[in-house]
Amino acid sequence: MQVDDALLTKLEKLSFLKVSDDKREEIINQLSEIVSFVDNLSQLNTDGVDDSFAMSDASTFMREDIASCDTTINDDILRHAPQSADHFFIVPKIIE
Repeated sequence: MQVDDALLTKLEKLSFLKVSDDKREEIINQLSEIVSFVDNLSQLNTDGVDDSFAMSDASTFMREDIASCDTTINDDILRHAPQSADHFFIVPKIIE
């Protein structure tokens, strides 16, 4: 993949970022290095590697799923709202 000014412009638009003209060349070079590094990874032979390979055999800690209802948290949050009623936020109507 070639990183050029057109690609950087497209990335700017997608990310809602603006890159200053004096930094464009530096960022293009950095992105090119990142893409070439990732391209190197695609050349690795992973035929004998298990798809579920992990660095540790320890599984993720699972906790019991217990439903709870602590209304003090709700009350604390709603206390900071400009307007609330019946445990709900009151907001201006935006759809007519």
